[in-house]
Amino acid sequence: MSDRLDAMQDENRLGVFLKDRRQRLDAAALGFGGRRRTPGLRREEVAQRAHISTTWYTWLEQGRGGAPSPRVLDSLARALMMTEAEREHLFLVGIGHAPKAQAAAHAGISGRLQRFLDAMPMIPATVATATWDIIGWNRAAQLALTDYTALPPESRNILRRMFLDPATRAMQRDWEAVARFLVATFRAETARIGENARAADLVAELVAASAEFRRMWQDNDVQTTGEGAKTIRHPRVGEITFEFSSFAIDGRPDLRLMIYNPAAAADAAKMHRLCEPEPAARS
Repeated sequence: MSDRLDAMQDENRLGVFLKDRRQRLDAAALGFGGRRRTPGLRREEVAQRAHISTTWYTWLEQGRGGAPSPRVLDSLARALMMTEAEREHLFLVGIGHAPKAQAAAHAGISGRLQRFLDAMPMIPATVATATWDIIGWNRAAQLALTDYTALPPESRNILRRMFLDPATRAMQRDWEAVARFLVATFRAETARIGENARAADLVAELVAASAEFRRMWQDNDVQTTGEGAKTIRHPRVGEITFEFSSFAIDGRPDLRLMIYNPAAAADAAKMHRLCEPEPAARS
């Protein structure tokens, strides 16, 4: 009997998950009264919160009626007050793939992530949004790449600096290749999280301000961030070559961690010179 029950649950994982989350909610706290034989919300109350019919929701719990649409799953995730991890699981058991990533409503990074960045004193590391706004960095990145602390938040956008800031452009040994890479990854990342006003506004600004961006944007290239190499011309220590790698941040699908590892011993030595405190500071 137990094996049969397990098999039935495996066949209707969506219904089991929905029922479990429905029964965890506090009906009174959500404004639903009345005496209840079981804890949580009733099916009709979930349907009401999700703006779908009670019949359709009942079928979903019973494993009938076929696969729901992503829009319905999103509505159910909101109605059942799911976390991002629960929402992802709902999509996986409901339609077999994860939902599109959602950009977080708040900017900034956690203190734990900042401490992780700061634990790499000689290796530049940044955290960027899908639209290439830098919202986290360590001291090595500040010294080697850009002094983000000296810039207002709206000026910390990599695309804007690459196409509109002469100093940033001058630091690139192969500006054309770097710029094309950024445009292609920008297009892919903004599609991954869904089109949004921030991306559209930035594209419109750069199309109007830069003929080079307009030309590259019209090429419709896409590319993942992944990994690669880049060389910058630093005003203090000369050329530094980095091997960069991109990492997803668990729980923040809208963000990317970029780590720039010096490619050779000579590059590491230059980073050491950059990051070493000035004599006055040491004394």
